[in-house]
Amino acid sequence: MIDGHGDPNTSPEYVEAVRALYPVAYKLKFASARDLGRDYVVMPLEGLWWADSMDAFTASRDKSRWDWTMMIMTPDWIHHEMFDAAVERVGAKDPPARLRDVRLDRLSEGLCVQTLHVGSFDDEADVLAQMHDRFIPDNGLRMVGKHHEIYLSDPRKTAPEKLRTILRQPVRNIADLPFGEPASGATSD
Repeated sequence: MIDGHGDPNTSPEYVEAVRALYPVAYKLKFASARDLGRDYVVMPLEGLWWADSMDAFTASRDKSRWDWTMMIMTPDWIHHEMFDAAVERVGAKDPPARLRDVRLDRLSEGLCVQTLHVGSFDDEADVLAQMHDRFIPDNGLRMVGKHHEIYLSDPRKTAPEKLRTILRQPVRNIADLPFGEPASGATSD
């Protein structure tokens, strides 16, 4: 995982974050196969997204207000010592600028609402508005945690109208929420 802020289309911080994630992910894959005899496929890039107001995602689409955590899932058997060794290997030759900001952490979201979006990232607003403003409340749910996206397509190789993205929002049943707990996606679990 690696954190940042700002528009992913224009932020150098975002580009440097993604450039730091991939070499670590592949070093971990190769170390797992070599040292543990356990090979696996490097999973797709994922992102947690949040802002002070969720309207920044649906109404205004003001990406300059977005905070994010980009991540690539690793298997449970990857431990911190393997991670530290992979970071050291990546850093030995031409290290990415944000390499030291990459961390190994767990994500546990619990109950989620999700859908597959096919199309440009910029066309997600209507789907998100439907999810946030209709489906979730109509089913007795409230948003908790951070908006989560899983990028099934490589935007460098896929036409924008064919991009496939899982849009996911952690939720809880309204009846299960303690009185006074915020219902927006701006909170973290």
